[in-house]
Formats: sequence, structure tokens, C-alpha cells
Amino acid sequence: MNVMITGVTGFAGSYLAEYLVNKPDVNVFGLKRWNSPLENIYSVMDKINLINFDLGDPHSIYRAVKEVKPDKIFHLAAQSYVPMSFKAPIDTMRANVFGTINLLEAVLENGLDPVIHVCTSSEVYGQVTQEDLPIDESTPFRPQSPYGVSKVAEDMLAYQYYQTYGLKIVRTRSFTHTGPRSKQVFVAPAFAKQIAEIELGVKKDNTVYVGNLDSVRTFLDIRDMVEAYWTLTEKGTYGEAYNIAGDYTCTVGEMLNVLLTMTEVKPEIVVDPELLRKSDVTLQVPDTRKFKAATNWTPRIEFKETLSDILNFWREQVHRENQ
Repeated sequence: MNVMITGVTGFAGSYLAEYLVNKPDVNVFGLKRWNSPLENIYSVMDKINLINFDLGDPHSIYRAVKEVKPDKIFHLAAQSYVPMSFKAPIDTMRANVFGTINLLEAVLENGLDPVIHVCTSSEVYGQVTQEDLPIDESTPFRPQSPYGVSKVAEDMLAYQYYQTYGLKIVRTRSFTHTGPRSKQVFVAPAFAKQIAEIELGVKKDNTVYVGNLDSVRTFLDIRDMVEAYWTLTEKGTYGEAYNIAGDYTCTVGEMLNVLLTMTEVKPEIVVDPELLRKSDVTLQVPDTRKFKAATNWTPRIEFKETLSDILNFWREQVHRENQ
């Protein structure tokens, strides 16, 4: 089986590659930009096939699909940082919307019939009220950012290509997932890196800078998430959308408190106005019954283990950077 991953050098893409190389009879083809950093995939570099491509260039995607002839495609490549989408909304749309069109058109033009996983986001639901909880797949779209809008468009394009052309597409609306290697711009690694810097004495002050600590999130380990992606391509119904999320819900502040139980330092917590979004999604409590009923999947990794792994990852990173 030939499996193609777009964005293989990214956070989710690299973990999916690590998961798939251990499966028998699976050949992993990873699509990346020519200048993408490779550190996330060092452990599997000799076990996967790398192909240079660009989401914005339909010819490069067409050639990659023609070369691989994939049986499965995991479309993970995206501009995925919400605050950046406010600064670069056109680039966000180009990558997430036009990139998805380019991929789906390449499948059609090559006359192929793979199973295609299109990864969207819980950001499509936007800001909800208590009456909307838990958020299920019928919850109305109310995106609060250009990123959220781009993921609504990507979600609907996937549905339309299933309806119009019969492509074997499954959609995931992924809620917060984290783990080692997640970029420091995201909340858990941002906190973990600052704690590690204080521990090592390289931070000039004893302060952890934060955004909105009252936001409610439901957390899932990235290693559970990629297993869920694979399971859905095996057991999901084509054309359907599925919420995927963990079982641990808490405020961002409570998550920070768990991290602080793992260190001896006692930092001052300071809200940085630059970390507050123009419009924010502050209440994410998902209903994942549809996905679990279809697949019998359940998370395996405890939330505290995820946070411990993140903190230890950043301890190693900070130590390496300051040797």
C-alpha cells in the first residue's frame, strides 16, 4: 500500500510517518517543501520516501500524485497558526483552500481512487455558548479567524468533491492536540519552554508570560491523534465529518498549573497583551461519540504524561541551545 502524507515534516505529519513505518506492507511517501526543516523526521528518514512539492503549485502536486499513485492520502499540510492568519489571511487561504483544491484536482486528473483524509479543525465551530455544548458535528460553523474560515472552506470542498466526483474522502475536525515537537507558539510548549528556561537560568526574569488562561480546551496527545487518523481511513464512512478529541477538558490556566507541579521553580505569571487574540475561541468541549462509534477508538496516553513529555522535550532543547 502506498500512503502519501502532505506536510510530512510538520508536527502531525512527522508523528503519522513514525506511526506508519511500523505497519507491514505500507510504503510511506512524504511530501514537503524543498526547504522544510527535517529535524522532525530524522528518526524515519531512511524509512520513508521524500518528494518535494508546493501546495501552491498544482503542477508539482500533479506530478507527485502521478509518481506515487497513492492508495491513501493524508492531507495535513497547512498554515495552521491562528494568530498568523490575522497577519497573513491571503497566504492562509492560498495554502489551506487552494492547496486542497490542487490536491483533489490532481487525484481526479490522474484518474486515481485513493482514500483521502482531509484534516480540518475545531476552529470551524468558532465561539460557542454553553447551550451548544458538547460540540457535535451538526454544530453551526462560526469561525473567529481567517484560519477558521479557511478550514470551513477546506471542509466544504472535501464534502463537495465527495458528492460531485465520488472521491473517497473522510474529514476530521481535530480539537486541541499537543505533544513533544509542537512549536513553541502553541500554548503547552510555550509554557514548557519558559519553565525550562527558568530552570536552566537562561531566562532573564522569573516570569511565565501567558495569554487568556480562562479558555477551555479539551486536550489529546498527538500520538493518539495520528492513530485516530489512520483508524478513520480504515473504518470511517466516506463523505462524513468526524470530531476527534481527547477526554481531558480544563482551562489553559489549569493546564499551566499541572505543568508547574512538575518543576521546582515558582515563576510569576504575567498576561502578555500580545498573546491575546482579536477574537478568540474560548470554549471547546467536543462530542466525539460519532467517531468512537464508527471506530471503537479511544485515547491511550494520559494528559499528565503528555505534559511531562513536552516539558522534558523543551528541557533538552533549551539545554542544547545553551551549551
